[in-house]
Amino acid sequence: MVWIAAALGVLFGIYQAKKREGKGLDMAQYGAVYGIVFAIIALIINILILRQGG
Repeated sequence: MVWIAAALGVLFGIYQAKKREGKGLDMAQYGAVYGIVFAIIALIINILILRQGG
């Protein structure tokens, strides 16, 4: 789940950079940041789900 969220974050970050007319390094930075943020959010959600389950 975390890897999927990270991959989606990277794709979303690249899309945001292209939308703002960024160059290659901008796309890499946005992709990295969004990937990390999405992965952390997915990890927190995963922990909450596992704690609720028992």
